[in-house]
Amino acid sequence: MSRRLTWVFIAGVALSLAALIAMQDRDPIANLLRHDVASLSVKLVLLIFVGGLVAVMFRDRLAKAFEAIAFWGVLGLLLMVGYTYRFELRDVADRVIAEVIPGYVARHGQDAEVVRGGDGDFSLTAHVNGARVPMVVDTGASSVVLTQEAAKASGLPLEVLTYSVNVDTANGRTRAAPVTLERIVVGGLIERSVPALVAQPGQLKQSLLGMSFLNRLASWEVRGNKLRMRGTP
Repeated sequence: MSRRLTWVFIAGVALSLAALIAMQDRDPIANLLRHDVASLSVKLVLLIFVGGLVAVMFRDRLAKAFEAIAFWGVLGLLLMVGYTYRFELRDVADRVIAEVIPGYVARHGQDAEVVRGGDGDFSLTAHVNGARVPMVVDTGASSVVLTQEAAKASGLPLEVLTYSVNVDTANGRTRAAPVTLERIVVGGLIERSVPALVAQPGQLKQSLLGMSFLNRLASWEVRGNKLRMRGTP
């Protein structure tokens, strides 16, 4: 069957070329460049027969070539769409990860969003003076409060701290040392020169992100199981 089709297309090419030559006035090459209706019609027929001949002779290779072109074309299109909507996709990915991983902070420009954990607290990981510090958001705490371990990781000079501030904890009244943190980063939120306290050894199990940080934000709110913090413009 393929041989018959090949000969049919060869015959068609030959007849089309013969028709073009018969129509020429002087030069066959010059006739190929003519644009009258009859010439264009014959050229169209010639193109169809040539295309059919190529398809019959190389149909296996052409099929593979078209498959490869289609694959890379779709892949390129997906990459282009992904790059165009990269910021929106990042926000979606952040929200999905925040739902799955406790303490993960989803970023939305200068905003940050945290999902409530199974224990009912809003736990997150902040960067205090460049150090990663696990913290719990505590709106009942008037200040950011660091454990001894967190203060040491943040580069604070523990040996010269003075524990002069009275604080009330779940274990009763104790004292803490006042400090000023150079920088606290939570997701896309960055606050500098934040007043804080350092708890005495053994007095605090986890650092607290209190009101001395939250009061600096443009706003913060709890909706359902999510805490959203908005940074100042």
